[in-house]
Amino acid sequence: MNSLIIAPQWIGDAVMTEPLLRRLHARGERLTVGALPWVAPVYRAMPQVQEVIEFPFRHGGLQWRARRTLAKQLNGRFDTAYVLPNSIKSALLPFLSGIPKRIGYLGESRVGLLTHRLRNPKDKPPMVAFYSALSGETQGLEQDRPRLQLDQVQVDEALARHALRPRGYLVFAPGAEYGPAKRWPAIHFAELARLLDRPAVLLGSGKEAPLCEEIAQAAGGGHCVNLAGRTSLMEAFALIAGAGTVVSNDSGLMHVAAAFGVPQVALFGSSSPLHTPPLNDRAQVVWLKQEPAYQPPLDCSPCFERECPLGHTRCLVDITPERVAGMLRG
Repeated sequence: MNSLIIAPQWIGDAVMTEPLLRRLHARGERLTVGALPWVAPVYRAMPQVQEVIEFPFRHGGLQWRARRTLAKQLNGRFDTAYVLPNSIKSALLPFLSGIPKRIGYLGESRVGLLTHRLRNPKDKPPMVAFYSALSGETQGLEQDRPRLQLDQVQVDEALARHALRPRGYLVFAPGAEYGPAKRWPAIHFAELARLLDRPAVLLGSGKEAPLCEEIAQAAGGGHCVNLAGRTSLMEAFALIAGAGTVVSNDSGLMHVAAAFGVPQVALFGSSSPLHTPPLNDRAQVVWLKQEPAYQPPLDCSPCFERECPLGHTRCLVDITPERVAGMLRG
């Protein structure tokens, strides 16, 4: 059976879909993933994926002409489509391609676009189980953990380009696409770099390069190497896979580190590790909301807002660099 996977648009969500793809592959489905260019590298790190098609779409709008053109090219190639995002436009391509079996959540009233529809969960379920349920299986969804894999040659070449020793450096991922309410303060990352005795490689998108440069400048003394916006996403994956430890906010790169099984410290503030935890036995999570001894209690967390509604972001500001350094040394 040939199956088309319509991928989510964010890196973290894409990583969370890996257990679903592993289930589909195990039962004999040949998997092709259709993904936006900035998400496609995630699926190239999944051995069960046979082909990745990069979509020529942009944010916003139906882009009807582009979808119809691509649909003609895909017509007759697939037996089944799994539509992972909940939007109407994500379900259009499988419909226009004439794929006979189209599976997804009801989402934005997609009754006519999908042939097999799951009801939308009332609460925020764990994301892995949310996606894995599209397989039609019910057993073990909560135990699924995403796994990514790169050829060791790719990792070695990336480390050699930047004169890094395997496990001899840290990765800091100080960005968070959703907004500043999810970001540990830059000055805290800089202080953490000064407290540790290993170089820290700063990774992120081009938009996060100024933030990473601020951290590098504040840390001083050559403690940080700012590679934000200077690597491809696949090279960033290789640098994460080869790192000794990753320190990050709740972000796409946090989930990438978890899927590679790298030791990590994940810092949560406005979001919840009950919903999007790093699924990694070697992960340590800091979320002040879960700590009864923290006073006064953070009744406002998680707010899931882009910016702190109260203006103080205590949920992250009050996580000290000294605490995180102690976790890394321990």
